[in-house]
Formats: sequence, C-alpha cells, structure tokens
Amino acid sequence: MGENVRSEIFRDDLLKGKVVVLSGAGTGLGREATLEMIRLGATVVGCGRRPEPLAETAALAEGLPGKFESETLDIRDEEAIDSFFDGVVERHGRIDVLVNNAGGQFLSPAEMISPKGFRTVIELNVTGTWLMSHAAATKAFIPQESGAIINVTLSPHNGMPGMVHSGAARAAVENMTKTLSIEWSRFNIRTCAIAAGQFATDTFVNKYPKEIVESVHRTIPLGRVGESEEMGWLIAFLASDAGAFHSGSVITLDGARDNWFGPWPPAAIASEGGSVPAEERREKGDG
Repeated sequence: MGENVRSEIFRDDLLKGKVVVLSGAGTGLGREATLEMIRLGATVVGCGRRPEPLAETAALAEGLPGKFESETLDIRDEEAIDSFFDGVVERHGRIDVLVNNAGGQFLSPAEMISPKGFRTVIELNVTGTWLMSHAAATKAFIPQESGAIINVTLSPHNGMPGMVHSGAARAAVENMTKTLSIEWSRFNIRTCAIAAGQFATDTFVNKYPKEIVESVHRTIPLGRVGESEEMGWLIAFLASDAGAFHSGSVITLDGARDNWFGPWPPAAIASEGGSVPAEERREKGDG
C-alpha cells in the first residue's frame, strides 16, 4: 500500500494539481484508491464516519508525492456535507473529482431484514451518494464548469440472495449515474460508475462467513478475487484526463463474474474432451 512511493501502472504526476474528494477513505477499496491517487500527485480529501481508519490512511500516505486531508463525515447528514464541501472549496479553490465510495450493507435473508435495516442501506448508498453528488455539483462543479463523479456500485447485476437491500440501492445509484451524465453534461460534468465484484479487502476476508471467503473464487471465471490496488488503478484512470470521455457508463470490474458463474468450461465438459478450467490448470502447474 503506502510503502510504494510511485504507482506501478501510471506515470509520475498523472494527477498532479487535481483535488479529489473520496468518501470511505479509511478502509478497503477506498483506502487503496486514495493512496494510488496520492502517489500520482493528487490532493485527496478523504472522509469517513470514524477518525481512526482515516488516521491509519494518513500514516500510510506520509512521504507520498501528493497530499492527504481527512475529515469525519456522515454522508447522510445534509448540513455536515454542505459544511464539508464549503471547507474544501475554501481551502483549495476547486474540486476536480468526487469518488462516492462510502456505503454499507449486511448479509441477511430478505424476510429477516427489518424496515429500519432496509432504510439504513438505502440512506447510506442512495441518499448519501445523492447528497454528496449534489453538494459537489452545486458548490464546485457547476460554478467551475467541470468535474467528474465516480460512483462505486456492485457486481454481479443478477439477483443477489441475501443482499436485496444493497442490490436495490446500487441499481438506483447506477440509474442516477446515467441520468446525471445527461443532465449535467451541459456543465461539463461527467459521471461514471464502477460495479465492483469480490475483492480481498479486510472486510471481506475477516467479516464475511468463512465458507463464502474460501469458495467465492470458484464462482469467478478468472478463478480469483480482485486485489484492492486493481480498483485503485481504475479509479485513478477515470479521475485522470485519460478518462475524459467516459461518462454515463457502468464499468464492471469483477473477473467476468457478471457474465458467468464459475469457470469455463465446467469440469463435466472439460472431462469430456474440452479445455481444462483455469483453476484446475493452476492446481496442476500448467499456468
């Protein structure tokens, strides 16, 4: 993570001069995206509900080319969001990119989800994304006539048992992304979404049921879960000038899980003369 002063993928100073606001910067995919953009010279203003994870990100960012600032923020609190963005604009004069990474969900059978639990997930993922986007647009992007919003959603896009609240919320965010890409194009604001599959974050590895953690790679055609830096690289690309024509799109980053469940061909077909699945090839030492 922070020990790498330079990006493994992009040229130095790719994001030099960019001011990026990123929610959920204290852990997981948000932390790695934050560090990657700081490596590339950006000033990242990270926010999250708990100060301790943000302090850990700040420690990892020390010595990197860009800058890191952080502030505790509940993305459901409209007044706090307004104050937060006012402060960023006052300090930096502009905001170039907003990454709506913060959110939350819990694994539960649909019939066990209470109305309060459902509302909480909708408020975090839909209302929070809207409040952050609206504040960034009205306080920075529209006045300066430029800006980019990157929303983090979920893959796969088929039904997800145990995640009905999160699936509904992220579908709403994806439609919001597409609609705003049209409405706010007149202000030169572009909006994209990244539908993230399973990544080896601390939350996934340590808080999800062990059976899921140990078996989920078998559901992914590439035969593995993603690494956090791979998400960071895509966010950095979209934040850069190289992503300037990306708007209104939902980019799925999940090792082809959105297209197929498991390896191809399945073991039964492979045993009848087809090619051997990637997972079996690795186990046999064939690449």
